[in-house]
Amino acid sequence: MRHSDLFYLLALQKVEGVGDIVAKKLLSQCGTAEEIFKTKASKLISVDGIGSVLLKNLRDKSIFAKAEEELKFIENNNISISFFQDEDYPERLKHCVDGPILLFASGNIDIKKRKVISIVGTRQITAYGTAFCKEFIADLAPLNPIIVSGFAYGVDIVAHQAAMENNLQTIGVVAHGLNQIYPKSHKKFVAKMEQNGGFLTEFWSSSNPEKENFVRRNRIVAGISEATIVIESADKGGSLITANIASDYNRDVFAVPGRANDKYSQGCNNLIKQQKASLLTSAADLIYMLNWDLETATKPVQKQLFVVLDADEQKIYDFLQKNGKELLDIIALQCDFPIFKIAATLLNMELKGAVRPLPGKLFEAI
Repeated sequence: MRHSDLFYLLALQKVEGVGDIVAKKLLSQCGTAEEIFKTKASKLISVDGIGSVLLKNLRDKSIFAKAEEELKFIENNNISISFFQDEDYPERLKHCVDGPILLFASGNIDIKKRKVISIVGTRQITAYGTAFCKEFIADLAPLNPIIVSGFAYGVDIVAHQAAMENNLQTIGVVAHGLNQIYPKSHKKFVAKMEQNGGFLTEFWSSSNPEKENFVRRNRIVAGISEATIVIESADKGGSLITANIASDYNRDVFAVPGRANDKYSQGCNNLIKQQKASLLTSAADLIYMLNWDLETATKPVQKQLFVVLDADEQKIYDFLQKNGKELLDIIALQCDFPIFKIAATLLNMELKGAVRPLPGKLFEAI
């Protein structure tokens, strides 16, 4: 992006009353941010959402000094910039009407044509949630997804750590500028995250982690991914806000169930009960629901010389050997298994090299 283009986009962001939606309308009308400041008021007033007060704010010269200061920070700290009309801007976020016009990034983020999921949940993660999160991400690792979260305490940082342990790209979407780390205790994770992934934000270096910023941050977490997974949540919390935003964006939402009397399972159980999220018990559930192609796995599965199958796996294997290629739903019906269990079992069998997936949700014995 040219220096002058970025300068005027930054200035536009500092105009009081101009949010992302209004900014996009103005850019659609005028073509460039620079042209917005040169266009006559009589033409701008025709844009939906533009009134006399906002027109006056557009003539405020102090915004240019602020833009220049932020531009210096960006250049001095090697911050990457993505404009919502650029190719490197996250594709799914482009389809969100309130997506940021600019994203600021640090690290080595490569999100183009990749599987991206967001994992969110309580800051008070339990041993149950920790174990599920780690196992879930480890099981997904052969498909090489990008793991997105908010770099907060609890579920967020466990998801980031699990991604790094499995050599997956992980992105922390933060609610402040890239001149600081919040919480400070997570500073020890920054260098490793930036080696394969990094940090995204819409906030300037002058922005602190204020309460209202976290709600705005959540829409990026929801919008950037094809699915949002809630691992643990009380009956109220930021992760439920993220889940609702994802649902509003027509993205898949999944929730991990828990015991009825567990405080940090209430939010997940309610999402499932209210049909706002699909029940998630394993990586196989996600793979099945999103129709991910297991043949794209980065770690090819090799058949073991001596495959050890449990009773359920042996039943499915015998059925496939006798009947040949079959649909997942038919396998579940004929072998008398619920869908969620058959999906998980088939994934385990594939990892053992006993079955292979075929297009159209077909499976066959090897």
